[in-house]
Amino acid sequence: MSTGPAIDVRRVDYQDHTQMAVLVRLLNAYAQDPMGGGEALPAESQARLSAALAAFPTALSFLAWVDGQAVGLLNAIEGFSTFAARPLLNVHDLAVLPAWRGRGVGRALLRAAEAEARRRGACKLTLEVLSGNTTAAALYASEGYALYALDPQQGTAQFMQKKL
Repeated sequence: MSTGPAIDVRRVDYQDHTQMAVLVRLLNAYAQDPMGGGEALPAESQARLSAALAAFPTALSFLAWVDGQAVGLLNAIEGFSTFAARPLLNVHDLAVLPAWRGRGVGRALLRAAEAEARRRGACKLTLEVLSGNTTAAALYASEGYALYALDPQQGTAQFMQKKL
């Protein structure tokens, strides 16, 4: 019985130009996927990302490697829960190359983020998922994520944005 590929998840060093080039390449591939918006990242964003992440003290990223090939990434930002008076970790991007989906890469990345959140004393992990991305939603549910509600009678939270 096969246990799947050996997935090596490593935290990204934002000062390492090679790691950052891989992160930008994977993030750009995700941006071009329909679940990432279907368009390449603007060249300006790609050029600024390394320095911007390095300057953002609560950012952290992980890359998933299989046989020396980077196949997935997770970007997260530490926030703060005023209700719990503790940090939280928001998974901002989770992307796996199409050929590697369904092979445990996303799960390994989520577990690395959870381990880091626990190490930081975080009260919870948060993330967003498109309502049509049922595959990702199923993965998240299998890892213990659920829709956010303070009072079920009031419904679940909706993620909103206002572009500036």
